[in-house]
Amino acid sequence: MPPYLYLMFAIMAEITATSALKSADGFKNLWPSLIVVVGYSLSFYFLSVTLRHIPVGIAYAIWSGLGTVAIACLGWLIHGQRLDAYAIAGITFICLGVGMLNLFSSAAEH
Repeated sequence: MPPYLYLMFAIMAEITATSALKSADGFKNLWPSLIVVVGYSLSFYFLSVTLRHIPVGIAYAIWSGLGTVAIACLGWLIHGQRLDAYAIAGITFICLGVGMLNLFSSAAEH
């Protein structure tokens, strides 16, 4: 399986786990807490498999960057959290940074 597919699975699992954190309420609620534990476990597993083929700095930058953007957007959509101009600018810079790493950086070559 291509390494970027593993990375996509890692990001999706991390987004799912992080999204469930609010509902877990400090691990007081069983099902959301299980989603958190299973989601992060799967995320770190797929991230570790990704690291066989992609440098750790690049993989982690993509994993954390896209996860952060997705969680900020989901917080806005689902929880009604406000995104001001600085938040939107920050999200834009994260996306641009991940894109630059993948498109232009020789560090991303494997």
